[in-house]
Amino acid sequence: MKFFDTHCHLNDGAYRDDLEEVIGRARHEGVGYILVPGYDLPSSVQAVELARRHQGVYAAVGVHPHDAVTYDAAVEKELQRLFAEEKVVAVGEIGLDYHYNHSPRQRQQEVFRRQLALAKAADLPVIIHNREAHNDLFRLLQAAGENHRGVLHAYSGSKEMLAGFLALGFYISIGGPVTFRNARKLPEVVEAVPLRRLLLETDAPYLTPHPYRGRRNEPAYLLHSAGRVAEIRGMNREELAVATTENAFRLFPRAAAVFPARN
Repeated sequence: MKFFDTHCHLNDGAYRDDLEEVIGRARHEGVGYILVPGYDLPSSVQAVELARRHQGVYAAVGVHPHDAVTYDAAVEKELQRLFAEEKVVAVGEIGLDYHYNHSPRQRQQEVFRRQLALAKAADLPVIIHNREAHNDLFRLLQAAGENHRGVLHAYSGSKEMLAGFLALGFYISIGGPVTFRNARKLPEVVEAVPLRRLLLETDAPYLTPHPYRGRRNEPAYLLHSAGRVAEIRGMNREELAVATTENAFRLFPRAAAVFPARN
């Protein structure tokens, strides 16, 4: 039984002092695969370096909506260079964030469109951040046309919103908030997502699940979210591990082609 943490920021400074121990604990708990997304150019480069050094660790490269103001032709050129790396399996984390608005909304949209086009040209899936921007995000994805693959990471929308994203072919990733005692919408979403489109993640060091809420998150804690998702869906955790890991390798085919082979 191996789980795939499809969104974990091992490139965050929170792991500066104990990264090897964090990865070791994840493996001990059965989290055999970890995808590290970038959020700007330096963190994307760091994600690639981590993937080079560690078995079962993969990278995504991209510019987060918070950092859209940093995106320019030079950054784009470097991202395209990183696409050639063997263990770069996606473009991300990209999208829209209207909660903090660290970058102007119009700029966020421009950079999102540009990175969608880059992903399409490179035949890479996208990892999408969406916070309080559902309508614009959906509109931009529709406008981008067909042949996009990707995942709505740390999904926080409603069950009603789900149908549109599923119709576009996107996967839905569930993290720690599903374990929160005040979680209301997310269990409904977990029930409604087709098993073939379901992924798991930690978003570590953020979104720490119960009973560790308030502490630094890490990939070993994926099992707490997995346990809750399995409970909601009426299946055992081993079945969920098999299904969601297969889903991840289907969405990120480059990961499936890179050693170590799944077993």
